[in-house]
Amino acid sequence: MGRWLLRLASLATSVLVVAGMAAVWGWQAFTGPGPLAESTTVIIKRGAGLEAIAGRLAEAGVVSEPTILVIGAKLTGAARGLKAGEYLFPAGIPARDALGIIERGETVVRRLTVAEGLTSLQVMAVLAEAEGLDETVEAVPPEGSLLPETYHYSWGDDRPDLVRRMRRSMDDAVARLWAERAPDLPLDTPEQAVILASIVERETGVASERGLVAGVFVNRLRRGMRLQSDPTVAYGIAGGAGLDRALTRADLRGETPYNTYVISGLPPGPICNPGLQSLQAVLQPEKTDYLYFVADGTGGHAFARTLDEHNRNVRSWRRIQREAAGE
Repeated sequence: MGRWLLRLASLATSVLVVAGMAAVWGWQAFTGPGPLAESTTVIIKRGAGLEAIAGRLAEAGVVSEPTILVIGAKLTGAARGLKAGEYLFPAGIPARDALGIIERGETVVRRLTVAEGLTSLQVMAVLAEAEGLDETVEAVPPEGSLLPETYHYSWGDDRPDLVRRMRRSMDDAVARLWAERAPDLPLDTPEQAVILASIVERETGVASERGLVAGVFVNRLRRGMRLQSDPTVAYGIAGGAGLDRALTRADLRGETPYNTYVISGLPPGPICNPGLQSLQAVLQPEKTDYLYFVADGTGGHAFARTLDEHNRNVRSWRRIQREAAGE
């Protein structure tokens, strides 16, 4: 009887030793360096359970054994707090640290840049191609309602939510700049400021010129002169899709609501989504007596106070065009 008791005691001791060794090995495997050779991103889908997450990390090489992650998550209380998303794991990350990244929801931050001067239709095309976004935008937002800038998002965010952020950013920017506008502008509403800013945006890509271009248009509005802006003519012909050819003399005489060679004042709506600098330029334009401008061949424009001076600048620009064409 005593011999059996000794055997049982010896067996129990062996079991305890093995269990202890397994626990030590498991803890070391959970907290020690992982097998990942180089950093990688892993997407955890919505609704994925602990076992599915552990299996996905094992497939990606982040952990060597999914069971280790499962047991570790249950023992540390992290099993119920794991969040879906896209995660970046550095090389050699321990399973415990990988679990912590998912539990804290430290997802990869993605960026979507909306360039100044795009139409709403063009912005929707950029949004449609952005990787990692869900859902589609059912209707193209109104022209001029989206603020061009860089927006941050995470994998699995919704496109309609991002559009709402763009519209809210534009509303906030216009409200702030309208409150700080220069006195006596020939603009009655914030909506008119956005229309003029969209024209300035399309007229020049040179940041230092925006205030001058805005000043020219403000001067012309004050005098009751037509704006005579080529980009408005192009928008009247092609709308948000953009015109894929040069304007003709016939285009400048065309009867559209946006042809500012034909209509007086502002067109009925914006012709693109203007950026912050163009909005600022329109609401705080440079004080100048310029009434005209034309391209100068350097990417910028030559400004003029009188029609005679402007005509000389136009002749100079046409000469540059002919020389560039080899005529």
